[in-house]
Amino acid sequence: MNWRHQPVCSSARPPGENYLEIMDAKPERGPLSESSELLFSFGVIADIQYADLEDGYNFQGSRRRYYRHSLLHLQGAIEHWNKESSPPSCVLQLGDIIDGYNAQYKASEKSLELIMNTFQRLKVPVHHTWGNHEFYNFSRDYLTNSKLNTKFLEDQIAHHPETVPSENYYAYHFVPFPKFRFILLDAYDMSILGVDQSSPKYQQCLKILREHNPNTELNSPQGLAEPQFVQFNGGFSQEQLNWLNEVLTFSDRNQEKVVIVSHLPIYPEASDSVCLAWNYRDALAVIWSHKCVVCFFAGHTHDGGYSEDPFGVHHVNIEGVIETAPDSQAFGTVHVYPDKMMLKGKGRVPDRIMNYKKENALHF
Repeated sequence: MNWRHQPVCSSARPPGENYLEIMDAKPERGPLSESSELLFSFGVIADIQYADLEDGYNFQGSRRRYYRHSLLHLQGAIEHWNKESSPPSCVLQLGDIIDGYNAQYKASEKSLELIMNTFQRLKVPVHHTWGNHEFYNFSRDYLTNSKLNTKFLEDQIAHHPETVPSENYYAYHFVPFPKFRFILLDAYDMSILGVDQSSPKYQQCLKILREHNPNTELNSPQGLAEPQFVQFNGGFSQEQLNWLNEVLTFSDRNQEKVVIVSHLPIYPEASDSVCLAWNYRDALAVIWSHKCVVCFFAGHTHDGGYSEDPFGVHHVNIEGVIETAPDSQAFGTVHVYPDKMMLKGKGRVPDRIMNYKKENALHF
């Protein structure tokens, strides 16, 4: 089995997952306003995984991967966004921009250049998230100095140094529209991918992984009580979670709404358990201690997924371009209103209406 190139993670709920009694609760809803006006929009696309290769399959041999055609899907998405009568304020690229096979064929830089040149046609900024396939192709140091580092687009909050991210992880926040803050997280902050094997961080992360995964093949979830502890996943350091907490505290105080972006999902009801971040519970605990978060967008699952948690946060996993047939598509545009967000999907990405919980509705 070729575990190295992650398995497709289905959107089915994990069997027997009994995750906290609190998940049985339902958030209180406000009335749906039909007359609310569109504030702004943004694009979402995930798991492009381009490679100049013939079609292949996932490790199970059950899902086709369209390595070359993913470039055409990206071109189609960009053409769509550029033609929209109200262009999106930005696009969120949710990670795995080129496939890990590129490294095997020594084509990583060439494939990345081709994809980045394609993104240059986009008339609005794109924010790049890093996934496992970025780290199959490049070291963390390489990515930090590459065009995939979009930290230069970050917002800096005056007189609040606690909201400035550390250089130890790739995360930042930005404001696409007044009173809306987007936070891009580094889900491979804790990982054995892309870091020097002689470094203390590598040794620390390998120790964590081996404590939870006794398999010889660390990409295999076989027999694991916590199947997310595999090599193709990663986690959030305490330092990054502390920073996230500070940004959310600022957003709470300033009545901002927050959208969080990560390659890895963090909510079991929206993802197969093998695709979750290692310490997803820690990330949820931080988010659930604040009122400002309305949406969490992730990739990685390829099949997509959705669930609203008991605190009214909408967890949306976007379907992957890599497993999208040539006659379909896989991207979306999210239209933002004072009382809700509406995802308008293309092809495999379904439409969704995501209402804010009552206390989160904006009153202009």
